Amino acid sequence: MTGRKRAEKTYYRHTGYPGGIRSRTAAEILEGAHPERIVTMAVKRMLPGNKLARKQMTNLRVYAGSDHPHEAQAPQELDVKSMNKKNTRTA
Repeated sequence: MTGRKRAEKTYYRHTGYPGGIRSRTAAEILEGAHPERIVTMAVKRMLPGNKLARKQMTNLRVYAGSDHPHEAQAPQELDVKSMNKKNTRTA
């Protein structure tokens, strides 16, 4: 977060009871037990509220630290030219 957003940005939620609006700053959330929820909710709010968005959210993985259990992808080169017989020249 840039600028003073960490201290001034406020997230609101409602408990469901009359007068039950609660607020927390971004700093309180980031220092709490689940700091990754800021990114998760930001992505969720960017998506439409339909079945596809819910399916896409199941594929999202957000980790609080720099350590995660996934390895980097190891792409392999694919020679498409040699796979197609039309690419060979016959004279």
